[in-house]
Amino acid sequence: MSNARVYRKSLGLVELVCLGVGGTIGSGIFVVPGIAAGIAGPSSLLAWLLVAVSACLVAFALGSIQSRSPAGTPFTALFAPTFGRPLAALLVASYVLASELGIATIAAGLGQYFAFFGVDHRLALEIFVLASFLGLNLAGIALSGTAENVLSLLKLLGIGAIIVALIPFAHHREILSAPMAPLPSLLKVVIIVYWPFTGFEISAIPVAETKEPARIAPALMVVMVLVCVIYLGLNLALIGAIGMEELAASQAPVAHAVDTIFPGTGPLVAVLGIVTMLSALNAYVVGTSRAMQDGGESFRIGPLATLSPRGVPAVALIVSCASAAGLLFFSNHFDVLAAAAVVMTLVPYIAICGAAFVGATSRTSRVVSFCGAILTSAILVLYFAL
Repeated sequence: MSNARVYRKSLGLVELVCLGVGGTIGSGIFVVPGIAAGIAGPSSLLAWLLVAVSACLVAFALGSIQSRSPAGTPFTALFAPTFGRPLAALLVASYVLASELGIATIAAGLGQYFAFFGVDHRLALEIFVLASFLGLNLAGIALSGTAENVLSLLKLLGIGAIIVALIPFAHHREILSAPMAPLPSLLKVVIIVYWPFTGFEISAIPVAETKEPARIAPALMVVMVLVCVIYLGLNLALIGAIGMEELAASQAPVAHAVDTIFPGTGPLVAVLGIVTMLSALNAYVVGTSRAMQDGGESFRIGPLATLSPRGVPAVALIVSCASAAGLLFFSNHFDVLAAAAVVMTLVPYIAICGAAFVGATSRTSRVVSFCGAILTSAILVLYFAL
């Protein structure tokens, strides 16, 4: 470290899984199904499947890098050995900016669900929530980790209950008989749908706070299994239960769908949506600040490299949250922020696959990393090309 203070090793397997689940299952699943349905109709399900494959390949590549060292691999070291320090600096900067956009996106999603209750002054409330999580994280990783465990458990149980409740009412003739959406529309949806899948990498960022770094790779795999099952299951349930047109017309599609089938339950689902986004916001604050601190230490950016007496990157936390708050003043539109966050995130994702390919010690790892790099690159390139 750049000072005498060190991180406290407080994260075990459960905490790592909850950070990954917390960062991934957030505002996206409670907002994006409606946006995707409005753009591409039933074809949006293809986008969810395509993105699920891409994200799983990136997660596997990241896990393969982390498994090479018993002590784990710090964030900057994911890139520097393969791409050199100058390019690694750009990749770290891209990820940090993407994560700050991610924090703002989650806060904007919170605002949409607060609006479900008719709450005014959304921006002020979003800033207040962000400031509250800044205070929680300044208190230490043990406290924010415990909060993440509780919030993640609540949202997994709640979303699972919604899927189980909606499936008996789902009829999927509309999906099977619908024509394919135009390719440009489908690709536009892919970028938006990628937002709910980002954040899994947070499990692999706080390496210095992890009790057993060997648990990082298994944690990533558990996260992706949970995410894929929940996302695909919930989308099928939503589309089958209320149809595409009604789904696309709502800013809070999950709450609207449940309230349609079970009148009067919408507010409960909206509360679950808020809990889910609070979990994601906390996880993103943890991941962004740790990536920023590691970059500050690696590239000798003095203040960003420091730790507080509580063993947290206080300066990086403050900068991360303040930057996200500033982005909310610039744009408080969920879809705009989400698309920007994804584009900035995919570049480091592609680099992770490249680094995993270069250092691969097995044929499986090499093939998976190569496929991840190609598929994720194709998504990014085609989005701009079309």
